[in-house]
Amino acid sequence: MQINNILVVCIGNICRSPMAEYFLKQEYPHLKIHSAGISGLIGHGADNKAQLCMQRLGIDMSEHVARKLNSELIKQADLILVMSQNQQKYLEQTWPFAKGKTFRLGHWQGRNVADPYRHDQSVFDETCQQIQQSVADWQKHI
Repeated sequence: MQINNILVVCIGNICRSPMAEYFLKQEYPHLKIHSAGISGLIGHGADNKAQLCMQRLGIDMSEHVARKLNSELIKQADLILVMSQNQQKYLEQTWPFAKGKTFRLGHWQGRNVADPYRHDQSVFDETCQQIQQSVADWQKHI
């Protein structure tokens, strides 16, 4: 299957999914890559701690604006990357047409990506590394 449009999903769309989105954009500049949140904090920028992690890696996320997940975004996506098994179940139950194209970002490691929201910078740094590693693991499949 040809993948042209990737959607990354987390809860608020201010920590994990924007980090993954920007790593993917760096890796695949020719693809359409978006992110959204199941209960997206609409209009918010990326969390300051998430932005700091990415700045250290030379990636600027200051343009990010959080948005809420909807059926249109899911329809357009060829691949949907979520952060946990619960999120995958939720998407597949809410939008049955998401089945078969929804995977955990940490699928190849068999891992969830825990939410760093409201934790220390060190937790964000670990999450950022895990997301970067998970994005790298998808290379063979995108």
